[in-house]
Amino acid sequence: MKFAKKYICMFIILAITLNFGLSAAALDYKYNMSYIYFGSAANYAKQVSNTQDSVNEVSPDYFSLNSSGNLVITSDASISFVQDMHQKGILVTPYLTNDWDRAKGVAALNNIDKLSTDLANAISAYNLDGVNIDIENVTPAERTKYVTLVQLLRSKLDSSKIITVAVAANPYGYTSGWAGSYDYAGLAPYCDYLMLMTYDESYDGGAPGPVASIGFVEKSLKYALGLVPKEKIVLGIPFYGRIWSSIGGSPNGYGISNTKVEAFIRDYNGTVVFDNTSKAACATITVKASDTKPVVAGKSLAVGTYKIWYSNEQSIKAVLGLVKKYDIKGTGSWSLGQESSQTWDYYKLWLNGCTFGDIQNSWAKSSILTAYMNQWMDGISSDTFSPNAPMTRAQAATILVRMLGLTPELSSAYSFDDCKGSWAEKYIDTARKYNIISGIGGNLFAPDSTVTREEVTVMLNNILGYSSSNSVTAFSDVSRQSNSWSFDSINALNEKGIITGYSDGSFKPSNKVTRAEVTALFARVDISRLKIGIN
Repeated sequence: MKFAKKYICMFIILAITLNFGLSAAALDYKYNMSYIYFGSAANYAKQVSNTQDSVNEVSPDYFSLNSSGNLVITSDASISFVQDMHQKGILVTPYLTNDWDRAKGVAALNNIDKLSTDLANAISAYNLDGVNIDIENVTPAERTKYVTLVQLLRSKLDSSKIITVAVAANPYGYTSGWAGSYDYAGLAPYCDYLMLMTYDESYDGGAPGPVASIGFVEKSLKYALGLVPKEKIVLGIPFYGRIWSSIGGSPNGYGISNTKVEAFIRDYNGTVVFDNTSKAACATITVKASDTKPVVAGKSLAVGTYKIWYSNEQSIKAVLGLVKKYDIKGTGSWSLGQESSQTWDYYKLWLNGCTFGDIQNSWAKSSILTAYMNQWMDGISSDTFSPNAPMTRAQAATILVRMLGLTPELSSAYSFDDCKGSWAEKYIDTARKYNIISGIGGNLFAPDSTVTREEVTVMLNNILGYSSSNSVTAFSDVSRQSNSWSFDSINALNEKGIITGYSDGSFKPSNKVTRAEVTALFARVDISRLKIGIN
């Protein structure tokens, strides 16, 4: 068969695969949750669908408190939404809020036996996965009671249910004020994680400034790490900004969503300055007399200039970097639906340390993340993957060695003449040693050459051994006459769902294989089933 000997190559999942599965091995992705508060409850599912499978848990506004501190189940509570999320593999843990009302919060913490029982019953009745306790603006006098509430609730819930607590950011270790009501160390043993509310550094009624500067966030995280195991810390990210009038008066730090911030910048010819020290963005907009007046908090803004501090893409990426730096559980956000439209293009990538800016809109983004987390592939640089660049034989040999968990080592007995001194020499030597690859003759490997989609398909099927009896193919540009040596393999692997074509119905058999295409193919491999025989 054409090319069969010349290209018994790097793709020899051939000699090493007992079974080619369609699922990648389980990976330790960082956790991500988000609160749901704004918008109609009928649109909650749509808000979740916009996240591009980046959310593990949602916390909707189902639980509040009355003046006696008793549980109130809001009209937004929906069993069908919970069922829908469960079908998608997403946990639902509604948050319990006192809406910043100190009297309600204190009453609840003086009512912990009934409140904990009612919460446990509601979790069971709605088939919820747990609860997020978010009682704010109480005092250090309630510190012990807060811990007791969580401890008592833990005793009343099945161990499979989640308890999380939203706690005030505390970068300076305050023991007074509402930040002093949270005993991080006392709460941690009874909850699955603490959600650090690392936002509102600047607030409504305060001086203009970042909502969550990187220094504020990192100091708050360090404080928590001194008291709580890293695997029980979730870092809060704001999907909103705050707006101030430059001449004083209203608004004076009122919160607005990132989507509205972007709309204001667009509609009022705003300018944006990114402060590299705080990793925060500051927009300036000017409302003229001839303009349609923007609305904030139900009121039209007056003619004048306004400053808006918010977390843009650079800001959020900087905070996501702290997750990897300190190896914490993950992130949480306030709140779903307020984020910019492009947020989910990069969120899961950066959350897991995959900082390739050129894959945010790639069709193979998920596969590239899988390969990156498995440590099969590197980028061209720390911020560039080059998904559309051709895949070289050297790169492919390297990937296969890594997929198999082999230790790469130089070996003169298995060295190719044209690979000596190459960055991939030890990987190529190792791949040859274990019969994963073969050369092209004359003790040459051609490490920098690329292969076509057609060749890859044939090589893969040489080992998989799939057959097809069909005389027609699904692809418009493949036929037995023009692709006699590859026709059966293309048909067979397409029927098995291992290879696919393009949206226009073509296969493009002569196209060079790109890094994205190879990554997508390899990401389908169940690496737990890979084997290699050592002679």
